[in-house]
Amino acid sequence: MSNAAPDRLGAYALFAALLASVGLPLYIHAPKFYVDEYGVSLAALGSVLFGLRLLDVVQDPLLGKLAARLRSYRGTSVALGAGVLALGMFGLFAVTPPVAPLVWFALTLTLVFSGFSFLTITFYAQGVAKADRLPGQGHLRLARWRETGALLGVCVAAIAPVALMQATQSPFAGFALGFCIVAAAAVWAMRGEWMAAPVAAPESLREVLGDTVARRLLMVALVNAAPVAVTSTLFLFFVESRLAAPGMEGPLLLIFFLSAALAAPLWGRLAETRGARPVLVFAMVLSILAFAGVLALGPGDTLAFAVICVISGAALGADLTILPALFASRMAQIAPGAAQGFGLWSFVSKFTLAFAAVTLLPLLEASGFRAGADNDASALATLTLLYAGVPCLLKLMAIALLAATPLKGS
Repeated sequence: MSNAAPDRLGAYALFAALLASVGLPLYIHAPKFYVDEYGVSLAALGSVLFGLRLLDVVQDPLLGKLAARLRSYRGTSVALGAGVLALGMFGLFAVTPPVAPLVWFALTLTLVFSGFSFLTITFYAQGVAKADRLPGQGHLRLARWRETGALLGVCVAAIAPVALMQATQSPFAGFALGFCIVAAAAVWAMRGEWMAAPVAAPESLREVLGDTVARRLLMVALVNAAPVAVTSTLFLFFVESRLAAPGMEGPLLLIFFLSAALAAPLWGRLAETRGARPVLVFAMVLSILAFAGVLALGPGDTLAFAVICVISGAALGADLTILPALFASRMAQIAPGAAQGFGLWSFVSKFTLAFAAVTLLPLLEASGFRAGADNDASALATLTLLYAGVPCLLKLMAIALLAATPLKGS
């Protein structure tokens, strides 16, 4: 990567880190934070998360249209979008709810989701134009930088609240303030880059959805992202209750995402030399094998779970690097503006998290599971099956869909 400095790919990595650091606090820390601090029920929080994702059914494609129309003002619109995102994150974690906590949770998340969606769509659409100007396989090269930066951002988001707990009585408020600072730095780093490459005229959703390969890739992304959504939603509960290892959540999350960050550039290089599809399928199979091992774990098996985190995290690096690069490459062929295409991609990625929250949390609660309490064998078995068994089945479905997707040269 040393020869990429003139291409300012480091700025893309930093901006990706900002965007990636959003998801972990929202889907892993925020529900537990609102349960512990304000006594909101898991089922209610899951319903709110799902309801807001239903908003994305309409919002993300519309934001894709807006991003395409604002292509001549991307610098300004990105700065505004980052402001909305930072304001929502600060309100969620650093402001005592001035109204009912569940209502405040919904209002602040609306700001976060809207800002995140607009920035993600604009960022990935600009990446299509940027990659076309890079030497070699530009989409895979940009993806290596972008997704490595994203995974490092996730690592920081995973460990920051834990580290801040040792330094302050309000760790999540400190995290929110730090997030606002990083948002400003990322916007500054990308200054002038938004129009550095020619941006095509807006495309229509019909161009994207009318293309067989694009539709198949969106389906693969939907099913393949679902296992991560499942494990993200249940991770804290699994470590605390099934492994009986409270306090290990932060280190284990760091191991998982750091493994993904270290592996992502390697997967990208392998995809360039060995072909994207076979490399991606190999990583998916590796993920299935890792999560199958989780089914046998019980109290005290923290070290074995850490090894599984290394393997499954490394496999995730392939998912996050190769799939977006394949979709971006297809967009460059059929809809070079790419904003509306990545509007759909953004919706698919986020919908899985919301669907997991609205289905898994009530199921877990119905089984008799209670966070932070002593749970019987039946509730713990349900937790393990949902956490590890469901992702294995979903990964198998994703492999079948990928195998049926016509990808030239992959």
